[in-house]
Amino acid sequence: MNATSCPSRFRVLMVCTGNLYRSPLAECLLRERLAAARETIHVSSAGTEAVPGTPMAATAASLLAEWGGDPSGMVARRLTAALVGSSDLVLGAATEHREAAVRLSPVRALSRAFSLREFARLVRAEDAAGVVDPAARFVALVEGAAARRGSAPADAADDDVSDPLGASPAEARECMKRIAESVERIATAVLSDNRAQSRVAESG
Repeated sequence: MNATSCPSRFRVLMVCTGNLYRSPLAECLLRERLAAARETIHVSSAGTEAVPGTPMAATAASLLAEWGGDPSGMVARRLTAALVGSSDLVLGAATEHREAAVRLSPVRALSRAFSLREFARLVRAEDAAGVVDPAARFVALVEGAAARRGSAPADAADDDVSDPLGASPAEARECMKRIAESVERIATAVLSDNRAQSRVAESG
């Protein structure tokens, strides 16, 4: 989805096919969870086959509102090499979206592109132990996940979030649940040391 210019030090790009459902949901949920770090972490999204300017899918917007998110102003944009090249982490709804990002910018994306659920499976807070700044933590988390990718057991089917467009309400909610679970794991890893520092400061 379209984003305004931002001087953030770490940029996350969510990707799906139309940029109408999965990637904007992931974008909004992660942005909300990382709201405390919005000055240093910027989250946006795009679609491999997006029609620029198309509004977010109505079902997705309703689900997002139920989860406390704000779908207003969300419109699709197309994935480009420039977007991939300017991102520090690319998270695809499915493996095909990760592969599309790598094709557009192989040097930049090869070690920085994952599927959303793959990254959530590989991320470990201890990879950023002792690092407080959220953007710097994200850098360490990406490096750790990339190093772990070859050795961690993979389930390609479970690493993908199926396209819920035209699916039943139950399937749409399952899609939302899978995205939200992944976002929560990622956000927890990014913010965990920050929370520890806050508790220390409060106790002092």
